[in-house]
Amino acid sequence: MTSVQLWALLPLLIATASIVATMLAIAVYRHHRFCASVTVGGMNLALIAVVYDLITGDNLAVPVTGLMTVDAAARFGMVLILVTTLGVLTLCHAYFEGYKRNREEIYLLIGLGTLGALTLACATHTATLLVGIELLSLPMVAGVAYSMDERRAIEGGIKYLILSAAASAALFFGVALIYAHIGSLDLSAMSQALSAASLDQPLVLAGAAMMIAGLGFKLSLVPFHQWTPDVYESAPTPITAYLATVSKLGVFVVVLRLFHYGSSPISPLILTALVGLAVASMLVGSLLALRQNNLKRLLAYSSIAHFGYLTIVLAVPGDESLRAAGVYLATYLVTSLGVFGVMALVSSPMGERDAEHIDDYRGLFWRRPYLTSILTAMLLSLAGIPLTAGFIGKFAVISAGVGAAQWLLVGSLIVSSAISIYYYLRIVSALFSAVAAGSERVSEPMGWAQSFGGLMLVVAMIVMLWLGVYPQPLYLLSGQLAQH
Repeated sequence: MTSVQLWALLPLLIATASIVATMLAIAVYRHHRFCASVTVGGMNLALIAVVYDLITGDNLAVPVTGLMTVDAAARFGMVLILVTTLGVLTLCHAYFEGYKRNREEIYLLIGLGTLGALTLACATHTATLLVGIELLSLPMVAGVAYSMDERRAIEGGIKYLILSAAASAALFFGVALIYAHIGSLDLSAMSQALSAASLDQPLVLAGAAMMIAGLGFKLSLVPFHQWTPDVYESAPTPITAYLATVSKLGVFVVVLRLFHYGSSPISPLILTALVGLAVASMLVGSLLALRQNNLKRLLAYSSIAHFGYLTIVLAVPGDESLRAAGVYLATYLVTSLGVFGVMALVSSPMGERDAEHIDDYRGLFWRRPYLTSILTAMLLSLAGIPLTAGFIGKFAVISAGVGAAQWLLVGSLIVSSAISIYYYLRIVSALFSAVAAGSERVSEPMGWAQSFGGLMLVVAMIVMLWLGVYPQPLYLLSGQLAQH
């Protein structure tokens, strides 16, 4: 392995070293703040390595052992993964500060999951895809069930374990079927097999269907979405944030490699399937969110709709759709992190249960005006209101869809967005409503951990508003996805 390859892999090596350091810290000196600092420090170093490579390098693709390639798309994905992970880690420190059981292992689980996501961002071979997906999924099973005192957490962990294993089995059985026809496990060869010429073969057709089903589960696309609301509701709020952001981001980069980076155009049959998944996810996600009074379940259905929006770019060929994918991913990540961050900070002082019902936020403005302002801004961004990052993301996706004359997809996005305005504004209305006597949640003073988490949320809100007003730098950075 050359020095160039080692340098390209430096973020993954640093992340691995931080995981080992966290394990040693837990074994030698079990202290919540110390273990959190070790993990955060390692992820910061990994982020610095990626950013330095982006600034000083020429964005050349660096193949590593035939299993991974660190190219512009991988670097862009790694930046988003690491930034979002750092936000989740900040929330974890605030959320678990008052946890009665062992708290330090949560950082080990998030570190392992992040290493899996980084691996997926660089994956160009199905062996790396297998390692990355399992490294990302299995720690999250323990993360979902981390609150062992709650029965629903154990149920959610078991459900996620079984269904995730079934989805992985479907994905890799599909890979095996395609391999039986093409004789290669390289992702570029798999992408080539999804062209119109190869899809006439029954093995390839069956394999493609199983791969789409497996990846659709990981991205919570309809009809593979049933696990999402139950698992989101069962997990601790920071883990829910991780599942909604980092967990899906790593998989989506692989999906882009499969459906966009091939040398041959994707079969019309595959495109039709993607259009169907996108339309169903957008409409079903938004319609089911209308019925929810539990905020976690509402956001779960909302994330189904949002990844339905993102699926549009898979059905639209060209660099413009890749740039739109980058813009939408970035805006979705910062906005979702803000919403779940407020939930984590509102929940953590109580130590009894998560503040996950809409009634828990009724009149929050009169008790937590700063957190309410942040949550309101983030919800408006999710709804796609102008001058927010969410509007820019949806505008980019709509532009790509209009350019490719995908009117069904564009119309479905507009209808879904219109529906979403209702349930987002329903939450905003509750935030500023009057509270009945005796129904208020007690508001405790914010300690250091919560103050630091609050600072992170302020930064996220500033970034969200800045991107809504001046998105040009994000468009330039998202152009990395088009360099392959």
